[in-house]
Amino acid sequence: MDTNSGSGSMAKRRGWVFPGAVAAVLAILLALGWANRDRILPPDVGKPAPGFRATDMNGRPVSLADLRGQVVLLNVWATWCGPCRDEMPSMERLHKELGPQGLRIIAVSVDKAPAGPKELTSFARDLGLTFTIWHDPSGEIQRTYRTTGVPESFILDRDGVIQKKVIGATEWDAGANTDLLRRLLAERAGA
Repeated sequence: MDTNSGSGSMAKRRGWVFPGAVAAVLAILLALGWANRDRILPPDVGKPAPGFRATDMNGRPVSLADLRGQVVLLNVWATWCGPCRDEMPSMERLHKELGPQGLRIIAVSVDKAPAGPKELTSFARDLGLTFTIWHDPSGEIQRTYRTTGVPESFILDRDGVIQKKVIGATEWDAGANTDLLRRLLAERAGA
């Protein structure tokens, strides 16, 4: 009678315990990640733009939800950012061209204290900016949108869905950006 055959199969079973446990843990982690993907992954094209709060230049609270039904160019920037400063004139030209058709440009400054409405208003005046500037010194928008830096911009349709994401500075008043914004302005909400 062979007494070793029982212990051999037991050893084989024990050999599968660790890999099986690792596979089970990985499966659980993947399931949790999938279930929470909207909180983990940055907002992307085709997805609703997440809400956030900021203040206007008068210190009043404002929210992205206030702009529902409008086409929005949402720009995240800071006064110390050279590329942000470089793209602002093209945003102003775009504002003058498409603002009368309903385009809302919302430039959200993430400058920390001591920068405030006075400094941001002075910055806007120096560059001749007339589009809307909000201030988010807490950086909530950066965490919510998981930006990689500044400037970073999002084009939102009337339903609040992200239609385009732009990382870095761009010329806003020419080419594909203007074409997309014109098309979105021509569409109705829910269309």
